[in-house]
Amino acid sequence: MVHNLKRLLLLAIAIVTTTSGSQGANILGLFPSLSPSHLIIQMSAAKVLAERGHNVTVVTALKPVVNHKNITVIQVPLTKEESQMMSDTVGKMSRNDNSNMALSLLRMSDQMDFMVRKNAETLMDDRVKDLYLNNGNKFDLVLSGYFMNEFQIGFAKKVQAPVIVFATMPPNQLLNPLIGNPMEISYAGINDSGEVGGKSVTFRQRLISYITSLGFGIFGQLSERRNRYWYREVFGDDPTLPEYSELLKNTSLVFFSSYAASEGPIRPNVPGAIEIGGIQIKDKPDPLPQNMAEFLGNATDGAILLSLGSNVQGSHLKPDTVVKMFNVLSKLKQKVIWKWEDLEKTPGKSDNILYSKWLPQDDILAHPKIKLFINHAGKGGITEAQYHGKPMLSLPVFADQPRNANSMVKKGFGLTLSLLTLEEQPFQEAILEILSNPQYAQKVAAFSSLYRDRPMTAKESFVYWTEYVIRHHGAAHLQCPLVHMNFIAANNIDIYILFFVILVSIIVILRLLIQFIYRRLISKSKKEKNE
Repeated sequence: MVHNLKRLLLLAIAIVTTTSGSQGANILGLFPSLSPSHLIIQMSAAKVLAERGHNVTVVTALKPVVNHKNITVIQVPLTKEESQMMSDTVGKMSRNDNSNMALSLLRMSDQMDFMVRKNAETLMDDRVKDLYLNNGNKFDLVLSGYFMNEFQIGFAKKVQAPVIVFATMPPNQLLNPLIGNPMEISYAGINDSGEVGGKSVTFRQRLISYITSLGFGIFGQLSERRNRYWYREVFGDDPTLPEYSELLKNTSLVFFSSYAASEGPIRPNVPGAIEIGGIQIKDKPDPLPQNMAEFLGNATDGAILLSLGSNVQGSHLKPDTVVKMFNVLSKLKQKVIWKWEDLEKTPGKSDNILYSKWLPQDDILAHPKIKLFINHAGKGGITEAQYHGKPMLSLPVFADQPRNANSMVKKGFGLTLSLLTLEEQPFQEAILEILSNPQYAQKVAAFSSLYRDRPMTAKESFVYWTEYVIRHHGAAHLQCPLVHMNFIAANNIDIYILFFVILVSIIVILRLLIQFIYRRLISKSKKEKNE
């Protein structure tokens, strides 16, 4: 009897082990973006899948700061010359006025060419090509990290796996066509007001949004031309792959780093648009490095975190701007943690300032002593501050950052200043206003509660829909018909033309009929007179 029980127990353990092991899928993450902040969000998502028991292979150009034992990283690093080129480009952009997002993107055309080219070269690396050349490699899903690189979707066809596009941005004009998401430019365009709820949109807002959409349309055309070229360069030797426009129809879902129910703008989304904003935020913050923990522990008047993101470095700022920032921050009674890359050439020494070339930003923002976050209004940083309920002072630099900053201000979470024209007095006044006026902290704290209130957490949504696509070998049944329609059909232009032709035909026929009747009457009248 005991012997039989042991055998049953061993059999049960074997079944559980086998079942558990069969749930682990092989997932390929293509994350070659040259933006460290994008990679942090993407690798945070990959880590969630690895913790779930899936085997994740990641292709990247940068060294990840987030990792897991179940993640295999294939890094195709930048050369020293390429790294310097990236740094010089960001430095140049940080000295220009980039308040208009569409114009900013058009101005970044050269950088886009370089970034997409590097993306393509990463996919053409022998170690990466081996992923589909080696028949022993089998993938159940491809996560394609998005940065104007739709041609990358071709890799999913090479490994014969469904693909989900992973975007570190909200639904927008560039991504919506992949899944047939409606544009709704009049109230949910790129240039949204930052307001949530059923508030009216003014004529001026709609006009600006429409003009901005035209700029994005031009940018989109340039991006498509670039993508078609690299699609041919990377995959042109494979006649079995579909034509470029047909390739894009293979997208199963798009993950967006947003959550419109609390962030806005309120808009319709098709089932293939899954919002997972905040997925990089830990459920429980990790312990801070000892020096930071002790520094914040002694912050009796609170502390400030200053970080301008992973792309903009201290050396990119104008020297006089750095001096002005130091002069203000060094005189505050609050402690300041300042992200600064060159620790041998800091802006200056002050007992209340701790410089660090790397920051566990999410963990620091979770600390109760942090009372203000001075940032560059990147989407990731804004999201983390909102989640942890920290008021902000934003100094936007380029791309979507000015829009993010204005949206944050309209929601009452803080203030924004121009980094290009930063002066000591406005900088000091803005900091003191946020620290002394409780309304900013109260509003962002209220939003934090709203942002966290979801039917599923960002991680749960991400895992569910990723495994959903794997279970069903894609999600073609979720595709919006708009994906398979051309511009004329999607906008009913042919129907309008038909109605126009019918209306004109009716008018012409009525006119001819009236002329015929008139002539008949005139003819009859003349005939009667002659008689």
